Amino acid sequence: MPLTPEEPQIHESAQGPRATAAAGRPASTPRPVPGPRSAASPRPGRPGPGPARPGPPAPRPQPAAAAQSPAPPENRSDQPSAPQFQLIPAPVDGALDAAEEALDLLLESGRAPGDVLVLTTGEQHPWAAHELSFGEAAYWAQQDSGEDVFFADAAAVERAATRPVVIVAVNGGSDEATARALPLAMTRAGALLVVCGDQERVAAILGAGV
Repeated sequence: MPLTPEEPQIHESAQGPRATAAAGRPASTPRPVPGPRSAASPRPGRPGPGPARPGPPAPRPQPAAAAQSPAPPENRSDQPSAPQFQLIPAPVDGALDAAEEALDLLLESGRAPGDVLVLTTGEQHPWAAHELSFGEAAYWAQQDSGEDVFFADAAAVERAATRPVVIVAVNGGSDEATARALPLAMTRAGALLVVCGDQERVAAILGAGV
């Protein structure tokens, strides 16, 4: 008479799913996802769904005197911070090309065209020369509309409006004129000033003028 085992044995085929992948089929590796983008430069196009925002906290009971005359919040925007500065080394005959490459990168990163002002210290940008052929009134009206990138001569930087990003192409002009234009260009940049030109020359001019 065969001995009866104390516990029934379960056949291997009846067991649950394995923790490891079956032989010959390696487990798939999760693909990396891009990191979060800063709020200053959102990705163009339709954004994905974001995390749900928590509801507002329940108001705390306050004394009557505090409710009638609340203390004013601390204001830290009285002294705006200086714009960031970036120097892109480029020869005089390649400064305009470097400025256009910097412009393309800014637009591809999500910066709005109306946020950017491009200045040239030497020969005017072809767009500016073309638009000025229709008259200065129509030309400067495009700056006031703020709908697109605006190109201007650095000599007219005092007339240029403030924009978040200013790109300066040091593509010629005298050192004296450039020394006047670069500090003024910094005052027109709300967040970022990009200067494309000879590194030693730009450093000497900014060091003396700022």
